[in-house]
Amino acid sequence: MPGPDGWDDGADATDVARGVPFRPMSISEMLDGAIAGIRRRPRATLGLSVAVSTVIQVTSSVAAYFFIGDEARDEVTPDVLMESLGAQLTLTLLGLVLSAFGILLLAGLVAPILGRELVGMPIGPGQAWRDARPRLGRLVGTAAAVMGVSLGALALPVVPFFLLIAGERPAFAVLAGFFGFPVGIGLMVWLYILFVQAVPAVVLERQTVGGALRRATTLSKGRWFRTCGTLLLALLVTVFMGFFALRIPFLFAQLIFFEDSSGSGPTMGALAVDTAGRIVSWSVVMPFDAGVIALLYMDRRMRREGFDLDLRTRGRSAAAVAGERAAAGERDAAEQDEGFIDLWRTGPAHAGPAQARPWTGAGT
Repeated sequence: MPGPDGWDDGADATDVARGVPFRPMSISEMLDGAIAGIRRRPRATLGLSVAVSTVIQVTSSVAAYFFIGDEARDEVTPDVLMESLGAQLTLTLLGLVLSAFGILLLAGLVAPILGRELVGMPIGPGQAWRDARPRLGRLVGTAAAVMGVSLGALALPVVPFFLLIAGERPAFAVLAGFFGFPVGIGLMVWLYILFVQAVPAVVLERQTVGGALRRATTLSKGRWFRTCGTLLLALLVTVFMGFFALRIPFLFAQLIFFEDSSGSGPTMGALAVDTAGRIVSWSVVMPFDAGVIALLYMDRRMRREGFDLDLRTRGRSAAAVAGERAAAGERDAAEQDEGFIDLWRTGPAHAGPAQARPWTGAGT
């Protein structure tokens, strides 16, 4: 039953109704919450995911068709084979980078869906797009900045390796690669984990790109390993679902219909089947990864800043605010949306009372 302040004190019942608990979450609860968000709002989450995944996978397929070249499809000489392998490696890396960028972009788009689910506010048709649209440019810029910083950290330590290879000094190149690649990979992972929460912040808090990156470092402080472990588990689920369970039917179709065919027509057909398989698999798994990133941000807000307690100590529940605004009619939809964003913005008014009441529930 709602308490005197309008807040439903039946925490367990409310958490089940929401699907995303309004309290600090364990790692398993974040993973479950991401799945619950997809299940409860399939049209919103999967619709956004299909759009993002289609653009990324079609771009990768067009690049693959023109990058490999006709020679690699028709000949099997050693030189052409090596060129084809190099092209395949380049395209694989490009596909991974584009997919990672798509996950970051989708994390910003689904953050309002899970944010409204978290505080018990209504999610109408097109609501996620209306919440994210005012910051779409900054969302793209933030996702690009996170990827750029991470990839730059990977590239910088391995530059000496490529310079020595070009200078025909293989012994020094091996030594440079032995140290450079592990350092580069370590820096890339560290910076990606450090800045990944900037993507939900730029949408929900209406931050600038630089402000969102600074906000991410603040929220990540002291919890880098927990964030890394959560994202690693999400990655394992993604690999199993996306690269094994969902892609297998399309791989069988390629083997059955196009294995013994040659020429541009069958090549286009095989590429189309492969593209369709990647669109289907990534459309399903991308919202899961994106939802985990968004819930990591929300969990850190509650653990570090007492966001859940802050709303309670304001004396009015998010549901009560939503009800009052909804009663004003459809003409006030923009005002209702702004009321939701106001809940997430940071400032002196949001920082005081909650921090005096430490959370004693789920462990850190």
